[in-house]
Amino acid sequence: MRMMVTLQFPLEPFNTMVRNGSAGPTMMRIIDDLKPEASYFGEQDGRRGGWLVIDVKSPSDVPRIAEPWFLKFDAEINFRVCMVPQDLGAANLDALGKKWA
Repeated sequence: MRMMVTLQFPLEPFNTMVRNGSAGPTMMRIIDDLKPEASYFGEQDGRRGGWLVIDVKSPSDVPRIAEPWFLKFDAEINFRVCMVPQDLGAANLDALGKKWA
C-alpha cells in the first residue's frame, strides 16, 4: 500500500549533525535503504521536515521505515495512505455514492 510518510525533525540532534557533517550522509543512508518512490525535504511548521512516498507491503514494515528516523534524528513520524489517480479510479466511487447516498 502506498503511504505518505511525514517527518519532522527537532532542532537537536539535527543541528549537531549538520555541524559535524553527519546529517546528509545519514539521511542518504536511510533513503538508500528505504528506496522511496519519491522524497522531498523542506520546512514544516517552522521546523525541518520531509515527505516520503513508500510502498508499505505489511504493517510489519512500519518499524523498518520509522526506526532509523527515530533513532538517528529523534524525528516525529506520521503514516498516511495515499493514492494515485488510478487507485482512486479503482475505488468505485459511483457505487459507493449510490449505496450511501
